[in-house]
Amino acid sequence: MQEAPHHRVQVLSSPWPGVYGTVIESGLSFGKHSHATHGLGLIEAGAQTSASGRGVVDACAGDLIATNPGEVHDGRPRGGRTRRWKMVYFEPAVLTSLALDSDTTRDIEITQPVIQDAVLARALKRLLAQLEMWASVEQEHTSGGTPSKLRALASEEALVQTCVLLLNAHTAVPTIARALDSAQRGETSKSHAMNLIRERLADDLLNPPTLNELAALAGLSKFQVLRRFHQAHGLPPHAWLMWQRTEHARGLVRSGVTLADAAASSGFADQSHLHRCFVRHFGFTPGAWQRAFG
Repeated sequence: MQEAPHHRVQVLSSPWPGVYGTVIESGLSFGKHSHATHGLGLIEAGAQTSASGRGVVDACAGDLIATNPGEVHDGRPRGGRTRRWKMVYFEPAVLTSLALDSDTTRDIEITQPVIQDAVLARALKRLLAQLEMWASVEQEHTSGGTPSKLRALASEEALVQTCVLLLNAHTAVPTIARALDSAQRGETSKSHAMNLIRERLADDLLNPPTLNELAALAGLSKFQVLRRFHQAHGLPPHAWLMWQRTEHARGLVRSGVTLADAAASSGFADQSHLHRCFVRHFGFTPGAWQRAFG
């Protein structure tokens, strides 16, 4: 009896109803099918051949692959028994919300089925990593409020960055971010808006806002918030918030609070999370800091 082709799939949840991911390692050949979503993925190992309305294409390890809603395609291994790839699927409204002509009914179309774009690939890897972390937390049933909100902010940053790069480089649709950055260049209110965002993040370290909330507060698009906040403060909002939490925990430990209590009071998932952030931010462990002032 012939051995069945290897096939393993993991479905990744996300903080948003219109976005999900998959991690697939498979030797199967898929027949013609389509999705109701946009898809953007990365071939991690092996290669595949697929046919669509845009012709027959090959994708190898390191290549990005993309599909549009309703686009019929298939897929089969090329030059080996299996291939491994990761995909993120977006409901059409997700990309439309970041497009300049978001009120139009015109469909957004990704122009290439196979893409070589190192910048977009890095952004997609960050997004996939965030989704995998989000999915692991959901599976462990540890979404006790604070960790999930923080992870949702990091995930949304990665989502917006990926979508805007995709829209600007691989569709015919300009984004709000690109158009408004040009129109609003030189605005004196930019610093004020970034200060409002910084104050909102600092005022409640344990209850981070969503990127939508920050955009509404500043009167900007989500991508503009990420871009301008980074320009003003050297870090995107999620990383800046993690820095503030680590500094807060450092002060608590210095005053004699235990490591476990300092981690919990500063919004860290656990003491090991605090440990990793301490090393990343300060170059020493919270235990070493504690011993220095014991």
